[in-house]
Amino acid sequence: MNGSGIHYEAVFRALPAPVALLTTDLVYADVNVAFTTLTGRTREQLVGQYLFDVFPDNPDDESASGMRNLGASLRRVAATGERDTMALQRYDVEDPTRPGVWEERYWSPVNTPVLGPDGEVVLLLHRVEEVTELIRARGRAGRAGGDGARVLEAELYSRARDLQEVNEKLRQAHAREHEVALSLQAAMLPAFDHLERRDAAVRYRPAVGALNVCGDWYDLAELPGDRVAVAVGDVVGHGLAAAGVMGQLRSALSAASRVAEGPGRALDVLGLYARSVAGAESSTAFLAVVDWAGHTVTYSSAGHPPAALVHPDGTVEFLDAATDPPLGARPEHVDRPQATAAFITGASLVLYTDGLVERRDEDIDTSLQRLAGSLGRHCGAGPELLADAVLADLLPTGGATDDTALIVLGL
Repeated sequence: MNGSGIHYEAVFRALPAPVALLTTDLVYADVNVAFTTLTGRTREQLVGQYLFDVFPDNPDDESASGMRNLGASLRRVAATGERDTMALQRYDVEDPTRPGVWEERYWSPVNTPVLGPDGEVVLLLHRVEEVTELIRARGRAGRAGGDGARVLEAELYSRARDLQEVNEKLRQAHAREHEVALSLQAAMLPAFDHLERRDAAVRYRPAVGALNVCGDWYDLAELPGDRVAVAVGDVVGHGLAAAGVMGQLRSALSAASRVAEGPGRALDVLGLYARSVAGAESSTAFLAVVDWAGHTVTYSSAGHPPAALVHPDGTVEFLDAATDPPLGARPEHVDRPQATAAFITGASLVLYTDGLVERRDEDIDTSLQRLAGSLGRHCGAGPELLADAVLADLLPTGGATDDTALIVLGL
């Protein structure tokens, strides 16, 4: 019973369609009356049991694929949080009154995720309609009506199986594309193995539904004179196209930061280069140069959210004194500004992309204050713990709707 006075458990049991609730481990959590009637099993024989212990494949049918197809569908729903309507399935069932006797059965299943308050999949709703009698009726019509009806019946089943095979091939193709995307991302974003003297942490979270690659990027490079250049950037869009542009801009800024006189000049060079890269329009970037000898951070921003300098006492200083429009936004070139902030040992420098803070229908100042609050609460943690804590505080549990890159550098 809930506040509306509706007894949802009673509604579930009275549903005319056969429905079962499964855990994400494919164990029966509950079934309605129609499901027990259809399967010939009692609720006590089902609840708490593993799905395929109760309904295994017919051991006498070498071509049986019911377990494989249904299991793949349910696990896909659990992993993606998306409903899956399966093609017509032949899935024989053992007669509960005659052990060892298997009945030829045909089913039309639909599997739907049940989400918890945090957006995670907590249960799987398995709705199934039996179409065995339809198949048999068509077969009888075929015997009475001649070869035409039999051909129609064969075509119906054949097309359903073909659809299942096509869907599986599409999923395999998507998995291969996913692997390519991950390899591309790994090749374009730097590893920090060479920064042995620096304490840094990086987190990279593509938007929900992306191929695990996106247009957000980061870079960290040693410079002469006990200095380090650290940068983040954001290309408009998601997926492989945005990742391709991201790779070009990241490489160009990484090179420019090593030879230019300061971050402002390095972003000047990147802006000029971005004009020749299709898809780079309106990209943003933030570049900071940390000087450990002078205890300073010199920085410049091309339309990017300000980095946060977290002082050891928990106060947070947003580096927003050198903000300029995004790359390619001006019709004519204008030198970009840069500014400098001081730090003491034990501080942290946090760079991020807008997916971490921006929310629809929320002022950016409110978003930044939420970030400042999180950073202040966890200011005593090292970069790895601080990065995890900030993501846990700010990103939705079910996944971000925008790409997010985050880099934390201990100072």
